[in-house]
Amino acid sequence: MTDFRYIVIGAGMMGAAAARHLSSQTDGVALIGPAEPPDRKNHYGVFSSHYDEARITRGFDGDPVWAELAKRSIKRYAEIEQKSGIRFYHEVGCLFTGNGNGLGGDYVSGAMSRKDALGLTVETYEPDALSSRFPMFSLPDDHHGWFEPHNAGYVNPRALVKAQITIAGQQGASILRQTVVKVFDGGTGVGIETSEGHRYTAEKVIVAAGGFTNMADILPVNVDMTATGRTIAFFELNEEKQEAFAGMPSTIVLAASEDDIVYILPPVRYPDGKVYLKIGGESEKGRLETLDQAVQWFHSDGTASEVDFLVRRANELMPALAGCPVTSGSCVASITRTGYPYIGHTSSSNIAVLTGGNFVSAKSSDEIGRLGAVLLLEGQLSEDNFAAQMAPVFV
Repeated sequence: MTDFRYIVIGAGMMGAAAARHLSSQTDGVALIGPAEPPDRKNHYGVFSSHYDEARITRGFDGDPVWAELAKRSIKRYAEIEQKSGIRFYHEVGCLFTGNGNGLGGDYVSGAMSRKDALGLTVETYEPDALSSRFPMFSLPDDHHGWFEPHNAGYVNPRALVKAQITIAGQQGASILRQTVVKVFDGGTGVGIETSEGHRYTAEKVIVAAGGFTNMADILPVNVDMTATGRTIAFFELNEEKQEAFAGMPSTIVLAASEDDIVYILPPVRYPDGKVYLKIGGESEKGRLETLDQAVQWFHSDGTASEVDFLVRRANELMPALAGCPVTSGSCVASITRTGYPYIGHTSSSNIAVLTGGNFVSAKSSDEIGRLGAVLLLEGQLSEDNFAAQMAPVFV
């Protein structure tokens, strides 16, 4: 007899969502994963990139699969907030800007072609009107705007994970704040060992370990996925600067090349009591292969050259940031070969994988977690649940 029917390994955005959905339909569910370390610089175990206060959410997307994942998740935000008593969603809208050329132009064309089918409201702005509507920006003269005012803005990932775990616990799931170091299929059940010296068994296990998925002995075979370090820059805003950026939406500034795209979060109050405006990009490609490399990266403040690039772009786009103190940080993007999350069984029918956020999954994490729960409960995903797109690739 096993200790649990289902164990979810990894208490991040996908794993917490999977545990909530599983525990709403069955008993015998456990969620195993460490809590956020109180001292980041002196923590030498696994981290999670949800240790932050803001991630962009929106339905407007150039990819139909990601658009649908977001739509399904956003629809459940209010329910999750109500059941948990934890607010995590802020509807400030999401603005895309660009000149319609290259990669950015293709993205907008795809998003606009399916906005009606998704039921999205999108306001379009010519360059002159764009600068009047969003005066906190100083955008290039040829930039147009596409603004999603409803069901878009940002989520607090820390709060969303807390909400998911709170509900899972209310529904009877066991929340075990430990770190799994080994998973093996014993024939009569899946065995799990933690760094704290505990052992558990389950009928089935799903591994939602994010960028750390390939960095421990927790899958029978590794997934084809790259853990990539990304740098973010924070501008500290005093009261005067906060007024200058009042009413600012979440923003993505498109470009002809992926390396030149930046995303910007509006002013958000952080746990230190200060208000920050955050900017990040997509140009970094460095691979993190081992746990030691990942820990060193999370201990760092990112790449100095990337900070310089982000600061320069931020000041070009938002001149009112001049004089603001700047700090930086690090996170990890898990990039799959397919560009979609991996949700499927490994070489063992009792061990599944749920990973691969591709740097855009925070907004869609509830639906991605639900699909992980469907996989365990039903044994497979259907075409309506993107079975083909979510199929894992192994190495």
